[in-house]
Amino acid sequence: MEKPAERIQVFYDGACPRCRRDRRRYQALAGRRAEKVQWLDISGRDQELRELGIDPQRALHELHVRTADGRVLAELDAYIELMRDVPLLKPLARLLAQPRLRPYLARAYHRSVERRLRRSGRL
Repeated sequence: MEKPAERIQVFYDGACPRCRRDRRRYQALAGRRAEKVQWLDISGRDQELRELGIDPQRALHELHVRTADGRVLAELDAYIELMRDVPLLKPLARLLAQPRLRPYLARAYHRSVERRLRRSGRL
């Protein structure tokens, strides 16, 4: 397996129009900081995901991020990592990190993903 990248890697569902739109929105808000992020579509990368310890089916249901030091984060932790260095998104990252809110936000996130996958016929 290759050495971790100098920048973070985001494993996202490229077949999802909303995911692609969210990626473009992030890049616009992040400005030059977006250069520190490598976006990787999970489609057709099952073996690579497994080598990183990511279940391909879980990757379809949750955003995954591989940090510059090689840690793999999923779900809300992945979003927090992605947002924390972008000034406009930092307050949202802090909100996502609130222990009392996390269970509710995680449930809402999973319900949203389930609906998206059902609508697209991939669940």
